[in-house]
Amino acid sequence: MARIVMKFGGTSMAGTERIRSVAARVKRERERGHEIAVVVSAMAGETDRLVGFCREASSLYDPREYDVVVAAGEQVTSGLLAIALQAAGVPARSWLGWQLPIRTSSAHASARIEEVDMGALEAALGRGEVAVIPGFQGVSEDGSVTTLGRGGSDTSAVAVAAAMRAERCDIYTDVDGVYTTDPRIVPRARKLSRVTYEEMLELASVGAKVLQTRSVGLAMKERVRVRVLSSFEGNDESGEDGAHESWEHRGTLIVGEEEVDEMERRVITGIAHDKNEAKITLTAVPDKPGAVAAIFGPLADGGINVDMIVQNVAHSAGSTDVTFTVPAADLARSLEVLGSAQGAIGYERLVHDTRVAKISVVGVGMRSHAGVAATMFRTLGERGINVQAITTSEIKVSVLIEEDYTELAVRVLHTAYGLDAEA
Repeated sequence: MARIVMKFGGTSMAGTERIRSVAARVKRERERGHEIAVVVSAMAGETDRLVGFCREASSLYDPREYDVVVAAGEQVTSGLLAIALQAAGVPARSWLGWQLPIRTSSAHASARIEEVDMGALEAALGRGEVAVIPGFQGVSEDGSVTTLGRGGSDTSAVAVAAAMRAERCDIYTDVDGVYTTDPRIVPRARKLSRVTYEEMLELASVGAKVLQTRSVGLAMKERVRVRVLSSFEGNDESGEDGAHESWEHRGTLIVGEEEVDEMERRVITGIAHDKNEAKITLTAVPDKPGAVAAIFGPLADGGINVDMIVQNVAHSAGSTDVTFTVPAADLARSLEVLGSAQGAIGYERLVHDTRVAKISVVGVGMRSHAGVAATMFRTLGERGINVQAITTSEIKVSVLIEEDYTELAVRVLHTAYGLDAEA
């Protein structure tokens, strides 16, 4: 008997028919002898609707009351799934974040999970019940409902799996695994059987939308094995749902590097793209100690994350140009902060551009293979794609390019690194 956490996203919970389908899938897992906890998201689009209500009520809404409102979406789906499971003959009950409880920090709308109290959950599992838990929510020390920020249900699921010491955390979504790149751009992209935590963390941080970054980071910290698979495959009433293949051969498993054998190791695991970037250039910045700190200090104080940074060759007049990127959603705030700090920074002009995209190649094999960056630059250069900025980590190389070349860049790099599936 294994303990398993099953997490279902908004598209999986979008309506009573899909909720019944989820209940049937949970029932089959339980009939295999597993102890099950289920974490659910709100129905697709519901959180946006609730956020809209808050903004309509007041543009300066109380963050505490905001959390009370937006947490309601997951409360509805958890109750509905418990009802559907009971109707299918499965003992189940819902446990809201404050009932378990899932203890969090008090930062409303962006709380961090501090502890999952296992007392009530252990008792429910011991009785043979399926525990249905709304994702995205918890309770602060003062008893207030909190939410974890957008995409927080994945983090909830991983935290529950860690507390349960679950064999794995299955995250059901609208894709059937992690691919070498977006199959909508490259039809010959391949589904990966295993990806390391580090690779998934990098892919999630540079544009891959399969998993939320915080959930991957928590899974890596707690060594929770995560499986990504589709909630729309193998879900008929015949009970096939992988009956003729082991669970390890379905979806993509996110694990530690020690669980990926040598035969499965690749130099490059995947290619991601992100169009939600904005480029800012400050011209004629004084070329002196402390000048760069004068730029990025105010941005940090404003809670704005800076990604790529390029300091150009110094001008003869003792000044230089500094280029960097920020999330597109933070552009207006960045311009305001930098405009207010112009006197302290001493720059001449501020230029911004939103028609850019970040292309990233990721793979643990970079640690032991030279030439990855050279291949990237050569391949893009041969197609006339100009590189505007570069950033690297131990297992990632990212470049900033003109947005119009995004799809072409992804396709040619996918081929250049030998990632195309056989025709």
